[in-house]
Amino acid sequence: MSLMPNVNPSILRWARETAGLTPEEAVQKLDINDARGVAASDRLVALESGDEQPTRAMLVKMAKQYRRPLLTFYLRDIPSRGDRGEDFRTLPEPVGQTEAGLVDAVVRDIRARQALVRSSLEAAGEAQRLDFIGSMTRGDGVAAVVNSIEQTLRFDRDAFRGKAQLQGSFAYLRALTEAVGIFVILVDNLGSWHTTISVETFRGFALADDVAPFVAVNANDSPGAWSFTLVHELAHLWIGATGVSGGTAERAIEKFCNDVAGEFLLPRNEIVGLEINEETPLASAMERITEFAQARNISSTMVAYKLHRAGAFSFERFQQFKAAYRRAFLARKAAEKEKSAEKEGGPTYHVVRKHRVGTTLIRFVERMMHDGNLSTTKAGKVLGVGAHNVHALLEQGRPNHSV
Repeated sequence: MSLMPNVNPSILRWARETAGLTPEEAVQKLDINDARGVAASDRLVALESGDEQPTRAMLVKMAKQYRRPLLTFYLRDIPSRGDRGEDFRTLPEPVGQTEAGLVDAVVRDIRARQALVRSSLEAAGEAQRLDFIGSMTRGDGVAAVVNSIEQTLRFDRDAFRGKAQLQGSFAYLRALTEAVGIFVILVDNLGSWHTTISVETFRGFALADDVAPFVAVNANDSPGAWSFTLVHELAHLWIGATGVSGGTAERAIEKFCNDVAGEFLLPRNEIVGLEINEETPLASAMERITEFAQARNISSTMVAYKLHRAGAFSFERFQQFKAAYRRAFLARKAAEKEKSAEKEGGPTYHVVRKHRVGTTLIRFVERMMHDGNLSTTKAGKVLGVGAHNVHALLEQGRPNHSV
């Protein structure tokens, strides 16, 4: 009988922290209870300090809750940080290991889902290279990249602006994007509100694979920002730069992708009439920008960013606009949540999941399962749900279902 190898306790702590879990949250997810007069949190500390060895059953739980392969816990040393992409910025000082761990966990999850999609396409003999991925460089300039994306997607700006709501404009842009072979998903957390992903650290992620490219957009952002983030990530794909986009815009690649998104949704010549500068009172400027943005179904923050990039005011002034619009959005969101709490019902779990993953990915999964290229378990991984929810979600995604 062979003995089970010892586990490096530092890896246990590293895996928990990079999963974005505090000790208190971890003991709940792992079902660690007080025992023999020892508090649950102290029992976890004992495991992470090496005073106790975890059982295999506990390691299996950790692998599931920390989203790590079981073999990770038997490594000699802590693995090096996974590739987040070229443009991932250092997180702001107040952001701790937990927040950074959430971003890493999101990136790992998206990479795993994308790998399953690509392998399914290969198994079905449908893996075809998408020529537009990595087809351009920043040296080609903003206008050239914007023109290429517009032509590839067959984007109609008037149609985009003609939708009834911001969500409708995003849905239109998302449909065009998915029609050319790019999978677009909305992410909000890692399965519970405890792991909600803040827009300050994660706005979007582009995985520039030339067969099954993925774009993830943070659903916790405002609907007006979804479209901007989507086009920003498309710019990443066009220049072949896999990476995470966060809440600031300081590095060259971020500025370039922001400029592409800004010009795509709002050509520079349209803001000429907005006579707003550094001296314009904030409240007055915000009102004018908001009115201008609403008429075009775009983000007010994006309009402010365009004005900044055009030289109307400093980056510090733009940050003031950004913070004010963010506060206004959170206030509206809180009011809507309170109002909806007073009503009975609301969207079901499967309706919400359908919106998050999109009907294109749902139909893809259904077709691959039908042809035997995806198991139910793997289908659940791609869709971000448990295997027991797969068939209900597939049913929700069929054309005869409406939200």
